[in-house]
Amino acid sequence: MKSEQIKEITEKATEQLVAALNAGRSEVLAGYLKAIGRFHRYSFHNVLLIASQKPNASYVAGFRTWNQLGRFVKKGEKGIVILAPIVRRKSETEIAPEETPASVAGFRPAYVFDVSQTDGKELPQIGIVQGDPREFGERLHRFAEAKRISVEYSSGIAPSRGTSSGGRITLLPGQSPAEEFSTLAHELAHELLHRDDRRASTSRRIRETEAEATAFVVCHAIGLETGSAACDYIQLWNGDAQVLTESLGHVRQAASQMLTALTDA
Repeated sequence: MKSEQIKEITEKATEQLVAALNAGRSEVLAGYLKAIGRFHRYSFHNVLLIASQKPNASYVAGFRTWNQLGRFVKKGEKGIVILAPIVRRKSETEIAPEETPASVAGFRPAYVFDVSQTDGKELPQIGIVQGDPREFGERLHRFAEAKRISVEYSSGIAPSRGTSSGGRITLLPGQSPAEEFSTLAHELAHELLHRDDRRASTSRRIRETEAEATAFVVCHAIGLETGSAACDYIQLWNGDAQVLTESLGHVRQAASQMLTALTDA
């Protein structure tokens, strides 16, 4: 594939992505955010407690929260113990103007369950890519190898689908071929664009926008169906059309390297 063809593919794909970002959140993303909003952020101590009891836990919630999400805890499953605060309400005479009307009187054991311990309605997901990457999946792996970037698999990164850390990419096993291709393209974009001095001058918002836009271009070029996946992911990191437009040169740079390797193999 010639450089002019790659440039044209990149520009057409990013135009579509810019239009989608300007259109606002998709119904898929709205549903995802609503569901995820039911999961609490746990204290560092409780995170350690959860990890010590169920190292592979990804999404944990109480019995009632799972029911509200249309799921139920499987029979015989053992709860994960955390410490929940006991809140004591203050009387009006005790409350100073700058104080909150409640205080923590202590802690009590409470139980949460991981999503793997539940059944029922599927949780809303974003980032679903469909289609058959065909021979391009293997070629993308060979591109990583040529760049001296190792690709490994580990269920320990869940719920993330992929991570990268300077010369090493880890993918979540069990993804469909299309999803794995998209994830690998995303992480390779991080390796190509964000492992040098430029990293210090970019925000996470910019880096995730560039990586996902690059993956979108590459997936689009080989004919995968991305739907609202890239747009949803970018907006999840508060990225927008302006950020994407300003990063277009970097997106083209990373996409060009991958597409050249994929089509010249």
